[in-house]
Amino acid sequence: MSTETAVPLRRRSNSLNGHHTNGVAFDGTVPSMENSIVKKTDDGYYANGGGRSKASFLTWTARDAIYVARVHWIPCVFAVGVLFFMGVEYTLQMIPARSEPFDLGFVATRSLNRVLANSPDLNTVLAALNTVFVAMQTTYIVWTWLMEGRPRATISACFMFTCRGILGYSTQLPLPQEFLGSGVDFPVGNVSFFLFYSGHVAGSMIASLDMRRMQRLRLAMLFDILNVLQSIRLLGTRGHYTIDLAVGVGAGILFDTLAGKYEEMMSKRHDLGNGFSLISKDSLVN
Repeated sequence: MSTETAVPLRRRSNSLNGHHTNGVAFDGTVPSMENSIVKKTDDGYYANGGGRSKASFLTWTARDAIYVARVHWIPCVFAVGVLFFMGVEYTLQMIPARSEPFDLGFVATRSLNRVLANSPDLNTVLAALNTVFVAMQTTYIVWTWLMEGRPRATISACFMFTCRGILGYSTQLPLPQEFLGSGVDFPVGNVSFFLFYSGHVAGSMIASLDMRRMQRLRLAMLFDILNVLQSIRLLGTRGHYTIDLAVGVGAGILFDTLAGKYEEMMSKRHDLGNGFSLISKDSLVN
């Protein structure tokens, strides 16, 4: 016969509710429906001296499923997406080896590519503006370290560009046939560059995230808008594949997070109450 645990603090956490690990709200109360879920979990997992007797999902009711779909709708949407794209992936015809890669971003910007191909001067102007935007990103990231004494964005950029170089060299994607280069585009001089992933987009994300931390919200919004515009231009000129841009966004967020963890780790190691600083003498010599 199953028994309920008498000590709430030792109660197993329930992944279905949004409360603390004991299934109890911060004020000490448990909503009636969620309480029923906790009791079922306790009955199923702690019966007969603590041995597991029934899987958690077998205790679900229709009401529990509705609760999950209503409260945790975001992962539910992604779960549907998993099923949908499994169907797409397993029924899609693979691109032949001798064919150009299929890129949905190239399809969406086909008209822009034609306009830029027919207007070299316009392509040059947009390339120059994009280079100015890259200079803005670089200036801000370096400024936060040298002038404000906050190295997180600079560390993040170093992490990001190093990993980009490793991945870009490891898998060297072919340049799209419709690529429209410009001597004033960054990197300036029509030099070679890695396609995967976009350093333009990742660098802009790093700068934008730092601006948000410092409550420079309008400047962050400006950088985000310019980042979207540069992404559209990069697709239109075939300077990057869509996957390069999407991973660039993720890379900016990832390496900003890793740089923050690095700062936290170094602050604890050096016992710096005001945070880690690369230009602090204590951080460099202790």
